[in-house]
Amino acid sequence: MKEQIKKFLNEEQDPKAIDKISNKLEDLLMKNEEVGYIGVQKKPVTVFPDSIVLTNKRIIICKPKNLGFSMEFVDYNWDSISHTFVNESILGSEFSFTTKTDLTISIDYLPKIQARKIYTFAKEQLDELKTKTAEPLETVFQAQIVESIAEEIPKERTEDVVEEIDTEEVTDFAEIVPVSLSGYRDEKQFPDVNQETKESGLSHLSQDELFEKLQNYKKLLDNGLIMQGEYDALKKEVLSHM
Repeated sequence: MKEQIKKFLNEEQDPKAIDKISNKLEDLLMKNEEVGYIGVQKKPVTVFPDSIVLTNKRIIICKPKNLGFSMEFVDYNWDSISHTFVNESILGSEFSFTTKTDLTISIDYLPKIQARKIYTFAKEQLDELKTKTAEPLETVFQAQIVESIAEEIPKERTEDVVEEIDTEEVTDFAEIVPVSLSGYRDEKQFPDVNQETKESGLSHLSQDELFEKLQNYKKLLDNGLIMQGEYDALKKEVLSHM
């Protein structure tokens, strides 16, 4: 610990105050917690100055009690802090921060170089926290977009797959009407359109049968098996017998 805080001693720090705080911090630091900066008040009269310790996990305010024989520690995690501020004056600088519960904590009479270093370190920690928080949210947002798009895309039909055929090359509906395993087309589901148009056997059909044939023609049109003009002609033929 003492080797780690030697870098602060050339910034108008009180070596005795730093040494005293470091001894206390050895028992306070959590696992994987590292001290980033330590600032000590420099009042003209105060014998026992307050201190502020910034780590990679929190801000710790250190206040001596009982003539310096004990010390009070109050800490604030970085995720509970919303803003940080620094104000410079003739007698020194004041560093303050505001929590998300609108609580403002400040420590004054800091040497200017210390206050600037504290402010910079605090901004770095808050920016890093925002980045870590934004990454999971972005991942969730992207997952929601993918899920919503997947819901809008209709599921592929696996039961009746119709092979795409250039309609200009089709000269006979027999080329595109599926054939059953027995070698014959299902007359109810896929009627032979050419034979029906050649024969004038629609007149003997009932209204329900004519309506069923009209539905079958519509299925052929929806599946791309006949052209719109062909469907219109068939539809007109059926309607003339209804």
